[in-house]
This record gives sequence, C-alpha cells and structure tokens, in this order.
Amino acid sequence: MARRWRDGRGTLVVRPGDSRAEVPVPLEIAASYRARTRGLLGRDGVDGAMLLSPANSVHTFRMRFPIDVAYLDRNLVVIAVRTMKPGRLGLPRVRARHVVEAAGGAMRGWGLEVGVRVEVGADGA
Repeated sequence: MARRWRDGRGTLVVRPGDSRAEVPVPLEIAASYRARTRGLLGRDGVDGAMLLSPANSVHTFRMRFPIDVAYLDRNLVVIAVRTMKPGRLGLPRVRARHVVEAAGGAMRGWGLEVGVRVEVGADGA
C-alpha cells in the first residue's frame, strides 16, 4: 500500500516495544521534491521530527547539528537508526521508503528503535 502525504504538519506516534506508553511527536512532513531537498538544512534545531517521503537516504552537508535518522520500510517499521554528525553522507537503505530525522539523541528517548512500527497522522488529513 503506497502512502502519500502532502507537505505540512502532523504527528508521529511511536509505540515502543517495551511497556512504555505510546509517544506522540510533533512532525513536519516533507513530501514534495522541494521540501525533501531543503529538509533541515540551514536550521539550528528541529521541534519534534521531520518525515521525508519518499526517501531512502540522507546527507548532513551544511547542517548545523547532529541528527538521528530512522529508516522506515513501506509498513512504517523502523529498519535502521543512525546518528549522523554534520558533513556526512548516509548510505541508501534498499528497503527504506521513508526517513524520519530528529535532533541527535531524541529517538532514544522516544523508544524509536529497529523493529518499532510508527504511525503518521497528517493535520487536516
């Protein structure tokens, strides 16, 4: 099932595999080519997370801060999580269809790790 979102805001719902409750995270959705290309470049931080879709890799050239990167498959299951310093090029993940970016260290606090399924709710959708 192909998922299509529009640029805008929404909520990322993380359901950790342990006994913790679900975690709602403010989300920016970058679905257009222009929004995905811009991403977090030129910013000093991010409030919550950013979803890039479709995407299977990212880079951190011209970024001002380290980011956590979660690669999601077509079912929104996390297949890899990495922390990337500025000036790096991430390897493409063949099975990845979407990428979530957040400030470095944030995803651990949300319980976002390999095997966790997330939900994306778009405002106004």
